[in-house]
Amino acid sequence: MSIFGAKVNTALDRMENPAETLDYSYEKQLNLLKDVRRGLAEIATSKQRLKMQSEKLRQQDAKLQDQAQQALMQGREDLARIALERKAALGPQIESLDQQVVSLDEQQAKLADASQKLQARIEMFRTTKEATKAQYTAAQAQVKINESFTGLSKEMNEIGSSLNRTQDRIAQMQARAGALDELIDSGALTDYTAQLSGEDDIDRQLRLAGGNGGSEIDAQLEAMKRQLADSSQPQIEDQNR
Repeated sequence: MSIFGAKVNTALDRMENPAETLDYSYEKQLNLLKDVRRGLAEIATSKQRLKMQSEKLRQQDAKLQDQAQQALMQGREDLARIALERKAALGPQIESLDQQVVSLDEQQAKLADASQKLQARIEMFRTTKEATKAQYTAAQAQVKINESFTGLSKEMNEIGSSLNRTQDRIAQMQARAGALDELIDSGALTDYTAQLSGEDDIDRQLRLAGGNGGSEIDAQLEAMKRQLADSSQPQIEDQNR
């Protein structure tokens, strides 16, 4: 199949509504069944009309038979002959009407059988149609649900990617801040906030040392004081002597 043909089929699939197509086909079959039943009614009417004509001719035939007998009884052979001639002319008409009735009976029987089969087929088609429409509706709903899940999954993927990028940026910013802190602590970068406060690098280092180990410095100072006291004690004794 060519690419153009495939695109045309795809476009037709999108335009065609299976439910509407099935309903339209069902309506056409119902209309056909109506035509068949209308035909049956017309055949029955025509057959009844022929039977009535045949019955009327039979009545005339019987009447002419009586008239011929009465004419003979009255010695009127000429009138009897006329009656019998008329009676004889009615015979082919009655026979023709009877044949037409038989033919209509056959047509009516065939059409009635076709009507019953068509009705059964329509009922079967209606059941299949409703089941197919239900399946199509369910499949259509499933497609919409899957499309919704697909869109949601895509959106969640985009959100996850955005979160990952944000977390990477936060990690980079934290790493940069830590590196700057190390540079400032090592003296590679000047802390201008300390200069504004009147604190130089030595003061900052002493402050940091005091903040990190104040108790150790206090202990060192006490030791230095004791050493000074011990070294000054002999001098005082010598002066007193």
